[in-house]
Amino acid sequence: MPNAVTVLATGPLVEGVLLKRYKRFLADVELENGEVVTAHCANTGPMTGVLHPGGRVRLRHAPSPSRKLAWTWEQAETCGADGAPLWVGINTALPNRLVRATIEAGCLEPWLGPIGSIRAEVPYGVNGRSRIDLLLTPAAAPDGDPAADPRPIWLEVKNTTWSEGDLALFPDTVTERGQKHLEELTALVPKARAMLLPCLSRGDVMRFAPGDAADARYGELFRRARAAGVEVLPCRYDFGPESIRWLGLAEVLDRQP
Repeated sequence: MPNAVTVLATGPLVEGVLLKRYKRFLADVELENGEVVTAHCANTGPMTGVLHPGGRVRLRHAPSPSRKLAWTWEQAETCGADGAPLWVGINTALPNRLVRATIEAGCLEPWLGPIGSIRAEVPYGVNGRSRIDLLLTPAAAPDGDPAADPRPIWLEVKNTTWSEGDLALFPDTVTERGQKHLEELTALVPKARAMLLPCLSRGDVMRFAPGDAADARYGELFRRARAAGVEVLPCRYDFGPESIRWLGLAEVLDRQP
């Protein structure tokens, strides 16, 4: 992976075997020493293709008086597109921080341009009732630069682990919230740049498409958004026990072949 860039350190993670996931937020894991612990599962969706009881997982141990659980489920091992074992990031609380780190590392500058500032959770949409994941303000351009685009960039991040072969798909279930985000992004154009950034949390995918089989309405809105000028930048990542690497962008398809 000659173009891989380490963008985020994960710290040491602890491996174990997934016994069961239950009540959406909880997972029981047997550690290598035989101890069974309960970990927080931030991913409340169906986790299509990456939920494997009996399979290996990686946890973060971070005890704190403010936390009910000391363990957090971070990664799961699954079968990659080439049939080899593959580690996938399943913590849906991570992608916003991961994407921000990717931007700050300069990996997306060819598509975004130089960025002057980044703000998180900025209100937007109808009556400001939604919050954008990241609002980017372009850096001041040199005088007379005709290529510079001064418009702000409103960026919505979506975590993606569902795949078929080397094709990443989102969503893996009906998401009314995701549908609303596409409509709100579309409404921002052309006064601002609106961007959907699928965070492809597995290193075996090379293409991205909307998951029409899971949510046909989302697929329809996705194609409408792209036609209106919403930009889509699917970022590919490789997940290791100590760090996460950016692998580049995936090809965007309007629909699943």
